[in-house]
Amino acid sequence: MKMFVLLLTVPLLGPLVLAACPDKEPGLQPWTPGHNQDHRVTIGYGRKVLLTSSATVHSIEILNGGKLVIADSKRPILLRTKHILIGNRGELHIGSPDCPYNGNLTISLFGRSDDIDTEHSYFGRKYLGVGTGGTLEIHGQKKLSWTFLNQTLRPGDTNHTTYQFQRGWGNRGIILHVIDPNSGEVVLQDRFDTYRSKDESRRLVQCVEGVESGKILALVVNDEGSNNLEDTAKKTLSRLGSQQLHRLGFRHVWSFIVVKGDPSSAVEDHAIYQGTKASSEARSSHIFQSGYGEHFTITTTSQWVQEAEWTEWFDRDDERGSGDWEKLTDLQKAHPDLLCSSPLDMQVDGVDMRAEVGLLTRNILMRGEMEAGCYGNEACKFFSFDTFGGHLKVERGFQAVHVSGVELLHMGQQSMGHYPVHFHMNGDVDERGGYDPATFVSDLSIHHTFSRCVTIHASNGLLVKDVVGYDALGHCFFTEDGPEERNTFEHCLGLQVRAGTLLPSDRDSKMCRDITEGAYPGYIPNPRQDCSATSTFWIANPNNNLINCAAAGSEETGFWFIFHHVPTGPSEGMYSPGRSEHTPMGQFTNNRAHSNYRAGMILDNGVKTTQANDKDKRPFLSLVGARYGPHLDADPFKPRVPALINHFVAYKNQDHGAWLRGGDVWLDDCQFADNGIGLTLASGGTFPDDDGSRQEVKNSLFVGESENRGTVVPSSRTWPWGPGADLSSRTLPRGLDFPIRGMQIYDGPINVQNCTFRKYASLEGRHTSAFGFRLNNSWQSCPNNNVTDITFDQVPITSRVFFGEPGPWFSRMQMDGDKTTIFHDVDGSVSEYPGAFLVKQDNWLLRHPDCIDVPDWRAAICSGHYAQIYIQTRNPASVNMQMVKDEYPDRPLALEGALGKRKHFQQFQPVVTLAKGYTVHWDQAAPAEVIVWLINFNKNDWINVGFCYPPGSTFTVISDIHNRLTKQTRKTGVFVRTMQREKVDHSHLARGYYYWEEDTGLLFLRVKAHNQKETYAFCSEKGCERVKITAVIPRGSGPSDCLARAYPRHAEMPIVDVPMPRKLPNSKLHTPEHFLEVKLESYNTRFFHIKEDFAYTEVNGRKLYQPDDGVQLTVIDGHDGKLVESKGFRNAILQGIPAQIDSYISGLPDSSIVIITSKGRLVTRGPWTKVLERLGLDKNIKLKDKLAFVGFKGSFRADWVRMEVDEERAKIHQVLPIPVVRRMKL
Repeated sequence: MKMFVLLLTVPLLGPLVLAACPDKEPGLQPWTPGHNQDHRVTIGYGRKVLLTSSATVHSIEILNGGKLVIADSKRPILLRTKHILIGNRGELHIGSPDCPYNGNLTISLFGRSDDIDTEHSYFGRKYLGVGTGGTLEIHGQKKLSWTFLNQTLRPGDTNHTTYQFQRGWGNRGIILHVIDPNSGEVVLQDRFDTYRSKDESRRLVQCVEGVESGKILALVVNDEGSNNLEDTAKKTLSRLGSQQLHRLGFRHVWSFIVVKGDPSSAVEDHAIYQGTKASSEARSSHIFQSGYGEHFTITTTSQWVQEAEWTEWFDRDDERGSGDWEKLTDLQKAHPDLLCSSPLDMQVDGVDMRAEVGLLTRNILMRGEMEAGCYGNEACKFFSFDTFGGHLKVERGFQAVHVSGVELLHMGQQSMGHYPVHFHMNGDVDERGGYDPATFVSDLSIHHTFSRCVTIHASNGLLVKDVVGYDALGHCFFTEDGPEERNTFEHCLGLQVRAGTLLPSDRDSKMCRDITEGAYPGYIPNPRQDCSATSTFWIANPNNNLINCAAAGSEETGFWFIFHHVPTGPSEGMYSPGRSEHTPMGQFTNNRAHSNYRAGMILDNGVKTTQANDKDKRPFLSLVGARYGPHLDADPFKPRVPALINHFVAYKNQDHGAWLRGGDVWLDDCQFADNGIGLTLASGGTFPDDDGSRQEVKNSLFVGESENRGTVVPSSRTWPWGPGADLSSRTLPRGLDFPIRGMQIYDGPINVQNCTFRKYASLEGRHTSAFGFRLNNSWQSCPNNNVTDITFDQVPITSRVFFGEPGPWFSRMQMDGDKTTIFHDVDGSVSEYPGAFLVKQDNWLLRHPDCIDVPDWRAAICSGHYAQIYIQTRNPASVNMQMVKDEYPDRPLALEGALGKRKHFQQFQPVVTLAKGYTVHWDQAAPAEVIVWLINFNKNDWINVGFCYPPGSTFTVISDIHNRLTKQTRKTGVFVRTMQREKVDHSHLARGYYYWEEDTGLLFLRVKAHNQKETYAFCSEKGCERVKITAVIPRGSGPSDCLARAYPRHAEMPIVDVPMPRKLPNSKLHTPEHFLEVKLESYNTRFFHIKEDFAYTEVNGRKLYQPDDGVQLTVIDGHDGKLVESKGFRNAILQGIPAQIDSYISGLPDSSIVIITSKGRLVTRGPWTKVLERLGLDKNIKLKDKLAFVGFKGSFRADWVRMEVDEERAKIHQVLPIPVVRRMKL
């Protein structure tokens, strides 16, 4: 990987104050120790020396009032030493804040890990160490540490070494670069002024012919190159592979890249001169692979740019016609929201995707001297290069440390405690600790490091500002044990962070499997769970500040907030257990993360704080689960304090833009683009650990596929290259068919408000959606997931939501969470039905007769009052459960439980419709213990439940309240047996009733909430209300499945308790697309012996009854949703002259929606049924008397084509997308 260095300078203003320059201090003694690697230097006893020239010594120790100052010389100074130790009352000064060092200084730390010298017990080897009482002041030139590109920089547009763009009149002619394909290095560069001289043309031929075969040639014309370009030169370049050079004319632009000896490799571009008032450009680009397997791009550009200038003055030309001129800057001050500050558009689809560019070189360099290859340690299993670099370490009790304007190269070691910059166990290092000015490191570039960038270990209040970290092994900006608080990372940039060996979280999959030190015998690594968490910013305590920082190119994650349940390592005992999980978050503002593998940001997980043992064989500090719930003073009994994430930008992260789990975690004004999944907000999976909290995202933007299409990299497995939604090629996250989602709904409760979703469009074979759900989810789904004020921009209505279907990535959709998904569309901005709930289309615990199917979403739009019950089972815990709503006994919901089958208990988490009756059945003998938790029940909410048990069972039933925070349980009532089932409905808090219906095997009871709860709480203000059933079950009992005996005996007529909301009128929608609601039904009724048939079609509230037996066709224009006509065909025609209906269908224009109902005794066979196949019907469906069909005439089969047939009643109630648009195929 080559190093890109951009030098940016900021001029110093005003005169320098000489008194502030440390090398001007009176009394300094000049010091020139010379060069002797055995010379051990001690500067002490008040001695103050000024190093004025380069030197090599074994070591330097400064203590007891000694002071070393480096002279700010015009000549470069190189100081080589094995270590520098600043002891008690010792001082090292290189420049000062008011007098930055302006010369060129290199401190080079040499030595090997296997040197025979005795290493320091605290600092080790190859270090700059600041001990107790020591002072370190290093201040290089102040320069811009990093910034953003102000225009697109394509691969190859810039150079990776020291040569620059060739521009200007003085560089007229043909410019040649020769590149070594093995290294990507430029080995020759020259310019040939073929405008001025034929000799230059001949020299070009000689130069090209002298280049050996296999080298890469890159040529461009600058200004003018044709005037004296001879035919011999043209023929020479044509033999290389050029096909357009012969057309080169006056001021034509031309670019050309080729591998000498391989004309087929040539890429070339040419354009004619358009005159001074027009622009023309020729650009060629080619990707090559070096001998090291790395890819590099060469791009050549030749251009004439239209003559134009930006002026400070602006013609107002106002309504008065005065023609006055005003300054643009004055207009910007008067109208800051209307005028851009520069003529460049810095956003792509509303997201700031400017690339970061960092300054790596500084005038003060601290480096480690390295061997040619790896040697003599365990790291050599994973790295071919030497990883024993230098390091800077600060001990507790130091006098002062301020470091700025320094480049650190080849620093850090693959061993614990040796990092490029390391504050170790320092406590408070700001004013709280008595440091004035407070300790800081700023304006550093730390690159090609072998272990981290900046490590803060049990230190608080450190300012890390304007620091660039590049190409680091292991977490780059690292907080270590958990007690680190109040540290500020401001305007820091981390690029390309790779795996290291030190901690499980640093390691990649191979390291995780190979390094098992600290694990218990028999440990089998699970890399994606135990390790694989390499992060640019690793934050072990939430009370730290991250402001204006950027993280890009990590092997795993950009920002990761991790939790130590107790402090680890030497910090053990610094806070009480669980404190970090409740500590409020510091400031997290204006940060950005892109091009990371796992996620731009993660707030989740903890580290294992116990040593490996036979119960948990994982090594110390492996990743484990943790839950975050911030509260005042980190006290869960005090008010909640939301963690605020403001203006976070995450784009082109392969898996997630952000995965945030916790209590109150609130995002505002954030941007997510081109991620596999934009954002997932997670709570606890089963229970939110901070009940009453919620996660929310407001005022934010989600973009599925931006115009930043990326660049193809051959053989890249990280970023697949394939068709986007418009079928043009682009980089894609994960696999080509990965279901890209903007907002992934997981468990909840969440609140999504005033957000815009842009450019999410599915393809046939790729289920992209603005809103989606966690795949293969076994956990709960909360009905209190609220969505409101959503805007869709370039999102087809069919791609707004997708609930999933069996297939790639979705698996079989058989896990409990896959079946119970739900969210509340508060204002109808998603579904067009204000107040509706969106539920999975086949979840009949939540449906009622008026629910409306949305086939494209695999969803239904419903109304109702919904809650959850958690059914915990013991003895056995391995059961599977079926739950049946009495209104739909033929539509059971099968659940396998959220927990593994080896757990000592199981938990089922269905969402239920309140005020309804249900029965529960098991695939084994019923559990001896069943606990029903009332979740999201408001006071007086209830359901009736019949649990299936074997004959001869006896029961003890009680109610209680369990406080999950205090872990206390209080009994509240007893259920007694009643012989009257209706008495179950009259249960009270202290006394309830259960009814044992032995002939069906059902134990009936009512579960009812008796206490108030907070809006977002799962449980009541007093705790979780529960009903506990303890059963004595006869031995040898078979499966407790009472379905056949329970129904139809306990079946109930479906009733709509909450009327469906009215659809928003099209005039109130903010998009030209809309849903068309259609309802059709064919049925018969009986009154005693009299039987009557009815059929009707309803389109957006207009009902059309079918007058005659046969079929009725209602035609709707698929472009605008307008009803065209309704026409009937009697049975006699279907049976006798089917050509009539066939001709009618043939005469309909394409994009016609055709709705068909039947009445009377239908002709179910015959040629006429071919009409249905032309409208999209599966030919394998057999017709019955009652038919309801929604079909489509067009060049494709729409997803929403649907047929329902029955002997008694056939009904369809669904919405159709208008206009009907074909979904393109992947």
